[in-house]
Amino acid sequence: MRAALLGALLSALPCAASEPPVELRGVWLTSVDSSVLEGRKSIAEAMEFLEQHHFNAVFVVVWNSAYTLYPSRVMERRFGTAIHPRFAGRDPLADVVAEAHARGIAVIAWFEYGMAASYRAGGGPILKKNPSWAERDSSGKLLTKNGFEWLNGFHPEVQDFLLSLVSEVAENYGVDGIQGDDRLPAQPVEGGYSAYTAGLWAAEHGGAQPPKEPRDPAWMRWRADRLTRYAQALSAGAKKSRPGLVVSWSPGPYPWCYEEYLQDWPAWMKNNSGDIVHPQLYRRSFEAYKEVLSSQLSGAAGSAAGRMYPGMLISLGSWQAPEKDIVRAVQLNRERGLGGEVFFFFEGLRREGGKLAQALLAGPYAERAALPAPFIRRTQPDAASPAKLRGRAPGPSAFDELLKVHAGTKDGLLPPL
Repeated sequence: MRAALLGALLSALPCAASEPPVELRGVWLTSVDSSVLEGRKSIAEAMEFLEQHHFNAVFVVVWNSAYTLYPSRVMERRFGTAIHPRFAGRDPLADVVAEAHARGIAVIAWFEYGMAASYRAGGGPILKKNPSWAERDSSGKLLTKNGFEWLNGFHPEVQDFLLSLVSEVAENYGVDGIQGDDRLPAQPVEGGYSAYTAGLWAAEHGGAQPPKEPRDPAWMRWRADRLTRYAQALSAGAKKSRPGLVVSWSPGPYPWCYEEYLQDWPAWMKNNSGDIVHPQLYRRSFEAYKEVLSSQLSGAAGSAAGRMYPGMLISLGSWQAPEKDIVRAVQLNRERGLGGEVFFFFEGLRREGGKLAQALLAGPYAERAALPAPFIRRTQPDAASPAKLRGRAPGPSAFDELLKVHAGTKDGLLPPL
């Protein structure tokens, strides 16, 4: 009798909910080839779309074309322009933070332009005001690669300027992370011949000038090590500005990124200068993706596999990835032990009636996912509605205030597709 009663009681209890998968499902949100950032309504619609399709992270551009995409006191003080003219009078970053957090989506501020000064503009406004910030190639010309003109990433004033932008975002917005990519920190291998950089080399090498061959192994290593130290300083500065902030890197695939842009990101991850890394494994077929993924899971790059969430190309110009290839690639990521990915870029999810997003939702993204450490683990939306968050001043977000629990503490730059 007692056994029957106990069985009846147990059967009446609700079944414990199964734990959701722990995966990073991210997407880059650009200011190019996309109108999402043009208004609060379009931002809200985009975040709703991501939430409905079980994404949990958005990497939103905040630094592009030598302008910020938020009202910046740093930029206003230095260059007289607080925000990209296209967004004057608005704060797209504040809108993204509010709308994303209202739906349980993490926001990572993406400093896309990095150490670039301009694109086919002779250095643009930054170098016009600060000509000493320019890096040079071996012929003495402004360092230019694939149309981009470059700042001197070894110059302390340039480093301090970029850190001030990162710190400004970390301190004034409730972002969950910051990200540097294939231009931060980075320098084209052809550079390093400005008077300033050459002087640094000479001071450490008995007055000798840098090797004339830019790919000299010792010369490459010396410059890459300086970028590695800056990655460490950038990470430390960001976390000092906002404790618990996630530091994310999205360089090119290794060793190509080292050979062309002096990015030794395996070293960055080894010395804990980054929490997560998203090598841009941008390929246009499943077989090509499979091959480059294997290369990143072995050797030096493979040492970061436990914190690796690959960058995957889903759309570029008029090209759109076949949904079957992307679904297979996501499944391959899981088979290889990778707990997530980040897609480039948002509009590729909505093209052709949202076929790709629907295919993911019907397949590997069928369940909602909790964010991995060191993000806050979160699968449900914030209690605060977007309407309540609208117009709110930058600062600790409702997302942070409600949770209070941390789980832990592309353009010509790319190799051929």
